[in-house]
Amino acid sequence: MGVIFTDVDDDEDFGETHEINVTPFIDVMLVLLIIFMVAAPLSTVDLPVDLPTSTALPQTRPDKPTYVSIKADLAVAIGETPVKRVDLVRTLDAAGSDRSRRIFLRADRGVPYGDMMDVLELLRLGGYTKIALVAREGAPQTEQGAPAQAPAPP
Repeated sequence: MGVIFTDVDDDEDFGETHEINVTPFIDVMLVLLIIFMVAAPLSTVDLPVDLPTSTALPQTRPDKPTYVSIKADLAVAIGETPVKRVDLVRTLDAAGSDRSRRIFLRADRGVPYGDMMDVLELLRLGGYTKIALVAREGAPQTEQGAPAQAPAPP
């Protein structure tokens, strides 16, 4: 009685591969790209307000600022939600805004000064006394109102 040895075919063994499978990496990157493409427009305020410019140094912005906006048609909004002027303070209170927290007031360039002061007065009467006015950054102005020119190089 003898023992029979059979040759094992080397093609059936799992050999080492020196290639990197990048397909899962590409799939994850595409999913992240889609998430950021969808989430990015949602994180911006899309209320069309033509802000005046200011040369003041920009202040640090809080994590979740509360914006009260006055559009060119004198409509008032908190964030992007339109509200009636009489309901402004009540809506801020219902949203859980702390009265000691700063409110950022954005007004369109075409809003008359009196209408902006009416909204400021409503906020003050409601107990919101920390109010910051929002403007776009601009070039420094000269005394005549024209933008200052950079000095010519020597």
